[in-house]
Amino acid sequence: MDKTVVAVLFGGRSSEHSISSATAGGVLRAIDRERFDVLPIGITRDGAFVLEDDDPDKFALDPGHLPEVVDNGTRILWPDSATTRELRVSDADGIRSLGEIDVVFPILHGRFGEDGTVQGFLELLDLPYVGAGLLMSAIGMDKHTTKQVLKAAGVPVVPWVTLTRRDLDRDRAFAERRVRSLGLPVFVKPARAGSSVGVSKVSEWDDLDAALDVAFAEDGTVLVEQAVSGREVECGVLQGRGGAAPRVSVAGEIVITGRDFYDFEAKYLGAPGIDLVCPADLGAGELAEMQRIAARAFEAVGGQGLSRVDFFFTGTEFFVNEVNTMPGFTPISMFPTCWIASGMSYPALITELIELARED
Repeated sequence: MDKTVVAVLFGGRSSEHSISSATAGGVLRAIDRERFDVLPIGITRDGAFVLEDDDPDKFALDPGHLPEVVDNGTRILWPDSATTRELRVSDADGIRSLGEIDVVFPILHGRFGEDGTVQGFLELLDLPYVGAGLLMSAIGMDKHTTKQVLKAAGVPVVPWVTLTRRDLDRDRAFAERRVRSLGLPVFVKPARAGSSVGVSKVSEWDDLDAALDVAFAEDGTVLVEQAVSGREVECGVLQGRGGAAPRVSVAGEIVITGRDFYDFEAKYLGAPGIDLVCPADLGAGELAEMQRIAARAFEAVGGQGLSRVDFFFTGTEFFVNEVNTMPGFTPISMFPTCWIASGMSYPALITELIELARED
């Protein structure tokens, strides 16, 4: 039987370039080579598509090494119409064919990849791809839009205020009154960034301006969210096969023991002060309610591919914090951990995502 050819797309122009590369390393290591031939395609920070090495170790993530796609002089030449799926590469020796691909696995985090841009590009070429479609990706990337959609669907979300530089310039006093109405502490986040990049916890109003500057460095729109006193729990969601209901994993919990919040260093570099517990200690009824809300949130934003739904649990209520349409796949990431705890191995999870893409 012929193997399915998977183009793994990673890197990209966003501030999450290294996280995308590390996630790709995890997928390259775990993908079932008996079933899939892999074509690794890196996107440099400048946006060049290059033919990368099929070497998981090259993209390992540790405190002393943030993996990166560098410009090696090659250029991927995408199909020139929707009538072919042939990829070619240009290098110092000329142009050669890489053969036809069956599916693209865009492991891209952040802007210019997770936000619908690459999805739209692949739609134009009629290339099947893993994960959320154009609209769901765009909604999921923008925290303000996600919250609006979830709230309209009856999904409980944390109170928030959205700000732009223009809002502050036009009437700073009014903007600050809106923010202060949330009470302390608050979290300040870029609207369109992930992996906790640009996120700050503000416990004193004197620190608000500095937090806004950090967030505005990532995006022109910023969210200020009310801090919820409760447990941080997450679960993975997969699209159902053949139009069936979404499938939801068991819950994992982020237990903060010595940090302000689950920041970049804790998520990806194994920094101390955070314990990841999976499965989380929830009662059967609590887990069922969390899974119900997760499925509802997933379907509200589009219901395609996969997502990780993040919650705050007060002990009586679940509030959706975020819906991440391309969660991390690094060895310590919560999404694969939750599915492994639910009985699906890492390689089987990757296979399922590819088969879902081909089914659509």
